[in-house]
Amino acid sequence: MKPIDYLFFTLLLLLGNVLPAKAQYAAEDTVSFPSLLHEMVNRDALARYPDPYYTTRQFSSYDRNSVKPDTSSWFANWDRTQFIRVENRNRHKEYVMMDTDGPGAIVRFWMTFGGKGAGQGTLRIYFDGEKKPTIEGKAFDILSGGVLVGKPLSTSVSPKTKYKFRGHDLYLPLPFGKHCKITYQSQYIKDFGAKTGGESVYYNIGYRDYESGTRVKTFSLNEIDKNKTLLRRVQEKLMYRAKDYELRQRHTNTGSFAQPIAPGDSVSYMVGGPAAIRRLDLQLDAQNEKQALRSTILKISFDDQQTVWSPVGDFFGTGYQYRKSDTWYTTVTECGELKAYWVMPFQRKATITLKNIGDQNISLEKAEVTYSDWKWNDSSMHFGASWHQYSDLYTGERKDMEGHGHPFDINYTTLEGKGVYIGDALTLFNTSFAWWGEGDEKIYIDSEDFPSHFGTGSEDYYGYAWVRPEVFTNHPFISEPDGSGNIKPGYTINMRFRSLDAIPFQKSLKFDMEMWHWVSTKIDYAPTTFYYLKPGGKSLTDPRPNEAQKKVALKRRDIISPVMKNGRIEGENMIIDSYSRGAISFQYLDKPELSNHKQLWWRKGEAGDVLKARFISNRAGIFNATAQFVVAPDYGTVQVYVNGKIVLDSFNGYNDKVDTRKVNLGNVQLNKGENEIRVKIKNKNKVQDKGFFGLDYIDFFRN
Repeated sequence: MKPIDYLFFTLLLLLGNVLPAKAQYAAEDTVSFPSLLHEMVNRDALARYPDPYYTTRQFSSYDRNSVKPDTSSWFANWDRTQFIRVENRNRHKEYVMMDTDGPGAIVRFWMTFGGKGAGQGTLRIYFDGEKKPTIEGKAFDILSGGVLVGKPLSTSVSPKTKYKFRGHDLYLPLPFGKHCKITYQSQYIKDFGAKTGGESVYYNIGYRDYESGTRVKTFSLNEIDKNKTLLRRVQEKLMYRAKDYELRQRHTNTGSFAQPIAPGDSVSYMVGGPAAIRRLDLQLDAQNEKQALRSTILKISFDDQQTVWSPVGDFFGTGYQYRKSDTWYTTVTECGELKAYWVMPFQRKATITLKNIGDQNISLEKAEVTYSDWKWNDSSMHFGASWHQYSDLYTGERKDMEGHGHPFDINYTTLEGKGVYIGDALTLFNTSFAWWGEGDEKIYIDSEDFPSHFGTGSEDYYGYAWVRPEVFTNHPFISEPDGSGNIKPGYTINMRFRSLDAIPFQKSLKFDMEMWHWVSTKIDYAPTTFYYLKPGGKSLTDPRPNEAQKKVALKRRDIISPVMKNGRIEGENMIIDSYSRGAISFQYLDKPELSNHKQLWWRKGEAGDVLKARFISNRAGIFNATAQFVVAPDYGTVQVYVNGKIVLDSFNGYNDKVDTRKVNLGNVQLNKGENEIRVKIKNKNKVQDKGFFGLDYIDFFRN
C-alpha cells in the first residue's frame, strides 16, 4: 500500500467502524446483499462451517462433449460459445449461460471474449422468473466497467494487458430467492463452440446453492444505493487491505521463535487454546535463498493433528523465487518478508514448526505468530494446507481440440470429512515456447459423478485470459506475481483465494486440473491448496519431502539437459540464447525419420537474422560432425557456425514437402563444457518468401 493510501484508510477507520453493524441491514437468519458483503470481508466466517449450508457450483462454457472421464472427449477443448440453449425473445436471440432455481447467490463472474464483436453484446441477469432483467448492459460494462460497482469487486486483469486480452472479473454478490437466469445477446455468434468463426464467448459463473428453506432476499439495483456506505467501505477494505492495522484493533498476543536452523533441524513454537492464529510472519536468510524457500518446510498441528505441510515459499504464494504480491490473505514484500493472514482456530493447542530439509544453514531473521482468543464451538474448523510437486512431468503431444493427444488430469488435492475449500497457489517452471495451461479445473463435491466445477482453462480459473504473461498483484483474491513462463521457458506463479466463492463439502472434495500442454515437453508443476476441515477430516495429499529437497529449476537446462548424449545433441535440447526476430519452438512432427519426432524450429526470420544456441560436451577435441536438418516449402538458406567457425557456408532448406536431410559438417573443434551453435539466415526462399529453419540433431564422431 502506498503511504498516502494507508493514511487515507486509517482515517476512515478512525472516523468510524469499517463496516456498519450487520443488524442494521438484514435479519440474521436472512441471506441478503448486505449480509454477503459483511461475510466477504470477515476472515473469521471462513473458519466456521457454514450455517445455513450451501454448495458452491459453477456454470461455464466448457465443451459439452466432455461427458465421461474414460474417453478422449473428456478433454475436448472447444470451451467457448457453449450455452445451455437459445431463446427467441422480442425478435432477437438470447443465449442462456445460467439457469437455476434458488435460493442462491452469484459470487464470482468471469468472462473473456474473442473474434468480431468481442464483448460488445448485451448481458442480462433475470431474477425470480421476472420477464424484465434486473441487470442489463454491455458485458464489458457490467463485469469490469464499473457500471454496478468499482474496483476491486469489478475489475479486469492484468492492467498491463491490452483490454481485449484481459479476464473480466465481477465479485459483487447477487443473491436470489427463487430463480436466476443469465443470457448473452450478440449478432456475431455463429455456432456453439465458435468452430466456424464469429464471436468467442468464454464464461465461468460461480454461485451458491443454498439448502432448501434458506431465506434469501433477492438482489435489486436499489440495494446498491441503499447500501452505498457499506459497499464503499467494503471496497475500501478490500482495496487497501490494512491487515496489520486491523490486527492492532484486536486484543492479540505475538510470539517470536526466530533462530538459525541447521540442515536436518527444526524449530517449533506452541500456542495454548482456545485461540486462533491470525498472522504468521516469516523472513528467511540463506546463501541460496531460492532453495531455502523450497527446502524449508512449514508444518502446523492443531489439537495434535497436523494439517499443514508446505514449503515456506509456496505457502505464502511466492514459490521458490521472491515475487512481490499482496492479497486478502497473503503478503510478500520487496524485502522478502512473508505474511499470512489466514484465521487458524484451535481448541487446545497449536504447534508451528519450521524444518530445514535442505543442505545449507537457514537463518530465521523473523518468525512471529500473532494470535487472539477464539470461541470454539461445533462449527469451528482447523486450517489446512497441502503441497506436492509433479517434477519433470511429461505432457505429451499431438493434441487437438477434440481432446486427442493424451492430455490428462492431475490431482491438486483430495479431502475427506466436512470442510471448506478456500484457494490454491500454483508454482511451475515451463520448458517450452508454448502455453502450459490449456487444461480445465474439475472439482467434485461429495463424490459426485460429474464435477460441480468444470472450467475453460487454467488462466480462466486464475482470473486472467489469453495466456497473457503480464503480472497483476493488486486484487484481493487473484494474483499472478510472475507470468514469464506462460509462453516461453520460465517461471510462473498463479494464485486464487476464495471468500464468498469458497466451496463447502459434507463428505469429500476432489480437485483435478487438466494437464494440457500444447507440445511435447517436461514441466515442474507444484500446486499448494488451502482449506478448512472439521476435526477428524484429512487430506489425502501426503507430504513429499523428496520433491522439496530437489534442486529448484531456474533455467530450462535444469529440466531439459543440453548435454550431448552418445555423441548427439538434439536441436530441441539446446539452450536458446537469442534470436533476432520471429519465434522459436520445439515442434513435433509425425515423421519416423525425425529423431524424437521433434525439431528446433525457427520461424519468421529475415535475411541477416541470427539464432544463437548452446549445448554441453563432456569431452574436448576434434570431431567429425553430421547434422540432420528439416526441409520444407517455407524454409530458407542459412549459414551455420560452431564455436565461431563456419561449418556450413550455405544450406538451402527449401523442399516441396516436409522432409529431413543429412549434411556433413566436416571436422569441428568442441570444447569441454559449453559450445555455441550460430545460424544466420542468408536468404528467404523464392517460392514462399519465407526464412524458416529446422534442426533435428547434430552427431559428433571422434576422428
